[in-house]
Amino acid sequence: MNFTDTAWKIFNTSIEDYHVLDNIETPINNTYPTDSLERILYAKNWIDTVQWHLEDIIRDENIDPVHALQLKRTIDASNQKRTDLVEYIDSWFLDKYKNITPKTDAKINTETPAWAVDRLSILSLKVYHMSLEAHRESASEEHRANCQEKLDVLLDQKQDLTTSISQLLTDIENGDVKMKVYKQMKMYNDESLNPILYQKEQK
Repeated sequence: MNFTDTAWKIFNTSIEDYHVLDNIETPINNTYPTDSLERILYAKNWIDTVQWHLEDIIRDENIDPVHALQLKRTIDASNQKRTDLVEYIDSWFLDKYKNITPKTDAKINTETPAWAVDRLSILSLKVYHMSLEAHRESASEEHRANCQEKLDVLLDQKQDLTTSISQLLTDIENGDVKMKVYKQMKMYNDESLNPILYQKEQK
């Protein structure tokens, strides 16, 4: 099984595990070996899955404003964890390919392997939930048909994305693409970089 097939399988395992209880408070139960890439991928998708449902909840027009603010804080923290994990996955790839010498004409890709994997994780959630809608018995036939069309597009996208990731990893292994990683350097959670936060501290 190649990397993208493994990742897709792990992502769907995470999604199925979450939906056993379908509760954002459910603690993660990651059974993959410590320090394994599989464990990291499972953790990554679990964060994405919980955040998917947080984003659903916060869009309730009748939500209590105080609760909405609490959820926004939770989503912010989740986004930071998501970014940290993506960068951790890139560190794993950097270590894996550390002995590869890029060719003198090696290209630089616009997206690192881990950020492509991040899109694959989100895509697995889109496929799962669109499939539910395409087969929801309480929905109209028109709704199910529209969702099936969207699902077909998502599955086509999945095929293209998994192929692209596999090609990118092969190009890195062959020295045709130079793997270069930039930290996201998010500023809004940093008390020394967000003016709203550091100005508050100075008052």
